[in-house]
Amino acid sequence: MPPMPSAPAGAGGMRGPSTFDKWKMGALMGGSVGLIMGFVFGGFNIIRYGAGPNGVMRTLGQYMLGSAATFGFFMSIGSVIRTEGSSPTITEAYARARRQPILIPKQHARRPREGQ
Repeated sequence: MPPMPSAPAGAGGMRGPSTFDKWKMGALMGGSVGLIMGFVFGGFNIIRYGAGPNGVMRTLGQYMLGSAATFGFFMSIGSVIRTEGSSPTITEAYARARRQPILIPKQHARRPREGQ
């Protein structure tokens, strides 16, 4: 993937990738993984059950494209959702909810000693 273009001078420095860039990156990663998984499972099914009337290449291509489209779709949505919440308010609320509870030890009443 080519490097991100730099921001114009005076724009406050470099900026991170946009939401669309994150969506594209998720789709490309998911599509790549889906192609490989489609090749593995499609090849296994062709060896096990045969190619059918469409032939080996067409059947394998259908497995690969179907898997790539499905996995790429969900990975792109997941990568956008995962990186969308960069608000400081949300981050602070999450940190407060996940902190360790404050435990106060129970105060026992002191009993007088025997013989006193």
